[in-house]
Amino acid sequence: MSGNLNRLRKGERWPAAELGLRGLGLAVLYACWRVAGCARRLAVVPQGHQPPVSEYAVCLVAVVLLAAGIALTIEGPGLFRHVPIPGRSGNL
Repeated sequence: MSGNLNRLRKGERWPAAELGLRGLGLAVLYACWRVAGCARRLAVVPQGHQPPVSEYAVCLVAVVLLAAGIALTIEGPGLFRHVPIPGRSGNL
């Protein structure tokens, strides 16, 4: 397993990882679409009170799924590449 992870970290092309991670990204985007449809149904129904926390949670889940799905679909295994950080970085 560590050999495969090292290949991803080095940025080498690996067709199985490309297909797997981009397919996972598409599946996450589909889940986002379903959750967003649920959020839309909750928002369309007229209410006489403030929305409960659960409705905000549904919208938060939709945003998180959207961000993760786009990142996996566009970048794929490139998400696991090591990025060199300069030695004099202020964040260290």
